[in-house]
Amino acid sequence: MRKVRLMRSKLFLLLFFTTSSLVATAQQDIQFSQYIFNGLSVNPAYAGYKEDMYLNTTYRKQWVSFPGAPETGTASIDGVANLSGSKTVGLGAQILYDKLGPQQSLSFYGSYAYRIRLNDEDDSRLSLGLGIGVNQYSIDGNKFSPIDQNDPNIPVGKVSTLKPNANFGIYYYNPTFYAGLSVLDLFPNNMYDNIFIGSNDYGNLSIKKTRHYYFTAGTMLTLKEDIKMKPSIMIKDDFKGPTNLDFNVFFLYADRFWLGGSYRTGVKLWSKSALQSDLENADAFSIMAEVMATDRLRLGYAYDFTTGRLANYQSGTHEISIGYLLFNKRRTSSPRYF
Repeated sequence: MRKVRLMRSKLFLLLFFTTSSLVATAQQDIQFSQYIFNGLSVNPAYAGYKEDMYLNTTYRKQWVSFPGAPETGTASIDGVANLSGSKTVGLGAQILYDKLGPQQSLSFYGSYAYRIRLNDEDDSRLSLGLGIGVNQYSIDGNKFSPIDQNDPNIPVGKVSTLKPNANFGIYYYNPTFYAGLSVLDLFPNNMYDNIFIGSNDYGNLSIKKTRHYYFTAGTMLTLKEDIKMKPSIMIKDDFKGPTNLDFNVFFLYADRFWLGGSYRTGVKLWSKSALQSDLENADAFSIMAEVMATDRLRLGYAYDFTTGRLANYQSGTHEISIGYLLFNKRRTSSPRYF
């Protein structure tokens, strides 16, 4: 297939910087800065953790002022199926939308979590989760301007396809600590094989996905009667590019106001033969604030900025989130901090 040449320099820069950033951080999965307040986005075993029915929505506008920059949104709901009062089954559903230049993806996942009770107080459980879903991938040929106007390798209009996928995870928690391990995109190998049915294969116009592995852990520390601190980490890897490492620190005041930040960078934890030695790490910082406006309603905002070369071409990233407990049951013995 002939290589597509683009006339518009801005679109070329978009694809170049986006691809460079993805290679440097080895990540193509959708990731929100506020995943800390919605673990379902990175681990299906999180379903039912809050035990109340919880609705969460997030919108992320990345690299503001950069042409064709990513726009991402998600809506999820999860809770427990309280069968016989055991609360052993967590259920969840999630919709994700992502747009990057000429590419779009729309995903739907249903999650099932089996929650094993570990103590008599029922404030500690080990959960095993499975997410089954379908992804729709699209490319809009109208966003390309080739030198050859009749280039058969560029689709006419928008073309799309559906592909199945699955996620798996393990999640443990008690009142002051949590840890999770998950694998997303269990079926990446067939994601882009002959992705668009027709006379041509447009698969090389899309960024190919790989299987991603996540490890998350955090704890809750009481500093004063009304002030708590929640440090946490996330390690994310696809075993091809540099490992992504997130450090997060949040402070909670009067069980209503969260204020904190996150630092994300690429690190080399082990040798990878196919990885370039001179790749630039795409470091990024996030500043976040969350407020429990009512006993049921949570409002959140995050602002991200990068320290890499892309910083000179955009105005940061904005992300807003809303969480809502549909059936609020106030807990004093074991509040849901994670």
